[in-house]
Amino acid sequence: MRERSIRIGLIGFGTIGTGVIKLLQRQRQAIRDRIGVGLELVRVADIDTRRDRGVKLARGVLVNDARKILDDPSVDVVIELMGGTGIARRFVLEAIAAGKDVVTANKALLAHHGDEIFRAVERGGTGIGFEASVGGGIPIIRALKESLGGDRNQAVYGIVNGTSNYILSRMSDEGGEFGDVLKAAQAGGLAEADPSFDVDGIDAAHKLTLLIQLAFGARVPVAAANVEGIRHVSQADIAFAREFGYAIKSLAVAKRAGERIEASVRPTMVPVRHPLASVNGALNAIVVQGEALGPSMYTGAGAGMMPTATAVVADLMDVTRNRVHGCRGRVAPLGYPVRHQVRARPVAPDELHGEFYLRFMLVDRPGGLGRIAGVLGQHDVSIAAVIQREREHGRVVPVVIRTHDAREQALRRAVRAIDRLAVVRGRSTVIRIEESLG
Repeated sequence: MRERSIRIGLIGFGTIGTGVIKLLQRQRQAIRDRIGVGLELVRVADIDTRRDRGVKLARGVLVNDARKILDDPSVDVVIELMGGTGIARRFVLEAIAAGKDVVTANKALLAHHGDEIFRAVERGGTGIGFEASVGGGIPIIRALKESLGGDRNQAVYGIVNGTSNYILSRMSDEGGEFGDVLKAAQAGGLAEADPSFDVDGIDAAHKLTLLIQLAFGARVPVAAANVEGIRHVSQADIAFAREFGYAIKSLAVAKRAGERIEASVRPTMVPVRHPLASVNGALNAIVVQGEALGPSMYTGAGAGMMPTATAVVADLMDVTRNRVHGCRGRVAPLGYPVRHQVRARPVAPDELHGEFYLRFMLVDRPGGLGRIAGVLGQHDVSIAAVIQREREHGRVVPVVIRTHDAREQALRRAVRAIDRLAVVRGRSTVIRIEESLG
């Protein structure tokens, strides 16, 4: 017999939580018509019960104690939107142990504790939805679990952090250096007061960990990925990239390399002809390279109140359908049992290779470029192209080099040696070139 309504508890009444409540209120009847049962939001827990979020809740719904959700046996589904990996982990595991279904947007939690949480879901036969943890409203997790589940994926890569993409896009379109554009983004609410997770690549690395599990059936720890932020990208680099025919994007990339996986998050030069080069602003885009299908691309709003809330509510509807029809646990959280997951070895640092853009600030003195070329040659780094601007007596001038394919570890050793030369000023810039994206 079907339940008359499903009772929901929401932990975390921030931006995304507010969007979820707005969507549930706005779409109440349409959701009921689609899933055949009503959704009743019975509790919302947040430490701040006084701030006006612009949505109305019935008296007694908003509380400051999550235990009133977790300990209530009548609550069927818990939506976790509080963030973090400590208390959130405990709350999620408690909810699963109590037989409640869970929906979360917490990519850091799943990147670090996903195996434990997914195993608990499998043991308990409950449901979990986490579409909003990667790509905001883009249905990439559902696509990898279901639509692409029969293919052997060779690579997954894309733009998965809207803040970094917004900053680089604005630097490219309007000019300005990183620091100034970041301040403008913070003033406009498009970047956090502490932007480190976004601009230093940490948020994208968490998402990449989940994409690897879904696309390859393998786990690569967050710490094993090569992660680099965008703080060092300058207006000069963007201009030179354009001259070479590239756009600079903060790219999360995972590729199969035999039985191992290469995983990285870093500023990357993407050919302007590639669709990712035209993904601008706060948009996200993810490409999956399948052995049978070839490349397929998924793009849309990767963050923000309503796009992320859309993914949360879609997961809520999914776990509710399964609950109502008595088929919870019919699909494992990752699309396969966690016990079948391979703990893949990442590609070793000394085996990484590729083409690179290098920018040095060279003192206007005869022989300087030759000394740089000599050091690169000593480390087996071959030069494909050089751009040197007109010399200005007594000043430092930029010298830009594009390399042929080179071992990354050797190249970085060469750059460190070059930075110690008397003719070089400041720290040089290294940016990976991805010419072979599908």
